[in-house]
Amino acid sequence: MTITEDGATETRPRRRNMRAPEREQAILDEAIRFFAEQGFAGQTRELAKRMGITHSAIYRHFPSKEALIERVYEHVYLSRWKSSWGPLIADRSRPLEQRLRQFYREYVEQVFDHDWVRIFVFSGLRSVDITSRYLDKVRGEVIEPACAALRAEFDLPDISEVPLCERETEMFWGLHGRVFYIAIRRYVYQAPAPRDLDEIISDAVRIFVIGAREVLPEIVRREG
Repeated sequence: MTITEDGATETRPRRRNMRAPEREQAILDEAIRFFAEQGFAGQTRELAKRMGITHSAIYRHFPSKEALIERVYEHVYLSRWKSSWGPLIADRSRPLEQRLRQFYREYVEQVFDHDWVRIFVFSGLRSVDITSRYLDKVRGEVIEPACAALRAEFDLPDISEVPLCERETEMFWGLHGRVFYIAIRRYVYQAPAPRDLDEIISDAVRIFVIGAREVLPEIVRREG
């Protein structure tokens, strides 16, 4: 029972006792929101206060702040990565432009999320390795396979004959960054950004493929 400012009394509902897995998930869910708002400079003591639990209660489930951040990475990033994306990029039975449109439409559905984007940015600013690990995954499963697929699309030498060069991969990072920047505008800058992305993705991919058809043969010839 508590006394309000006007002298009245009120009874606060008792917090429901949670089983250990439920408590752990509740801490994780709140940590995701907390880090998305405060960044990784936010302290677990403040997280505990925000949840109305003791600081030690967090460490009964997560032995360190680093362990909690690792679970955030697994839950927010790895769980949203679709195992079908790699085979989609590699499927040369369909035109690459079509595959890229499908990939980026599915990708934005997974990553255009307030907490996902802000944690990603805060991670890069604080040198937490969430950003670098995730970008390594993008490079290995999307960027480099897409570069190889583009070579095949244009009947250019395979990467086993002429290895990928930085100019090639940077072309694809440019496409990837163009799509992701819409999320940055929306969730970091709080600036107007389009909501219906289907046609915007189609335009971005089409412009990329047209430009690559003009530039890529020259790049590969120079590398070869």
